[in-house]
Amino acid sequence: MLAVVAVGGNALITDPDRISVESEIEAVQAVCAQIADMIEAGWDIVIGHGNGPQIGFNLRRSELASHELFEIPLDVCGTFTQGSIGYYIQQSLQNIFHRRGIKKQVIAVITQVEIDEDDPAFVEPTKPIGMFMTAEEAERVAAKGWRVVEDSGRGWRRVVASPQPRNIVELPVIKQLLAAGVIVIAIGGGGIPVVRNEAGMLRGVRNLRKSVVDKDLAAALLANQIDADLLLISTGVEQVALNFNQPNQVNLAHLTTDEAKQYISEGHFAPGSMLPKIQAALNYLEHGGNQVIITNQDSISHALAGETGTRIEKQPRSNTGNVG
Repeated sequence: MLAVVAVGGNALITDPDRISVESEIEAVQAVCAQIADMIEAGWDIVIGHGNGPQIGFNLRRSELASHELFEIPLDVCGTFTQGSIGYYIQQSLQNIFHRRGIKKQVIAVITQVEIDEDDPAFVEPTKPIGMFMTAEEAERVAAKGWRVVEDSGRGWRRVVASPQPRNIVELPVIKQLLAAGVIVIAIGGGGIPVVRNEAGMLRGVRNLRKSVVDKDLAAALLANQIDADLLLISTGVEQVALNFNQPNQVNLAHLTTDEAKQYISEGHFAPGSMLPKIQAALNYLEHGGNQVIITNQDSISHALAGETGTRIEKQPRSNTGNVG
């Protein structure tokens, strides 16, 4: 059995008042214990991860040091987070494998994802990234070529485009590693957005084309391209819900693709939050995928056993048995 597990970047920030390398590693160790349970149960896995908060930290560091050092463009900040978070996950799994006697290798692959430079998302960038800023800080950032918007009364943030992922450049390498039985960490932060010119040469997308690829959409694309049996999206809630955070909230244990589309049309899923996860699920299922589970990182094992989480499939299930 083969699964793509997409871990949210916010899942690595368990305490907003205690943000550090050590606290991120602790959070990674917790989710890796759940992933190791899957591996012991017989799953081969590709692990993707988000990087929203972490890419913001790198941008801020770059700006604070700009009086002495050159600033780092967004695509390169993405490579930093692929390296650092990939290292946390890789080492955490290696240590768990050692303790449990699991004979597996794990490796992080710096991953590029091709996009269309004329993607409509560039017309009106809407994807918030990085830390909140005061109006004065936002003005300085805007003067450097960033688009900034006020975000729900909480402060100002950068916004960039979120184009559709078209192709995973390192896909052949990922397939070779999986065939060799290696656990792969890939498409970190959705992958580094790149374009290919007519001569076949790649280059990073930056300057006026600042962008990040949604990690769940990239995970869905990868899951289709490697014929994964399961797309598991780890997020901040145990189950997908209608009327989220309202007195009449309804948690959903199961969803069909038709039901998901209906709920999208009714506005139940927030853009930049649950909506891209549901869209990623639909992309995967409508291109040959089997099933999707959405849950939080502490509930992965229980969700696989059919005890919690939200399971999305093309047709209703006849029973609630576990995935494996």
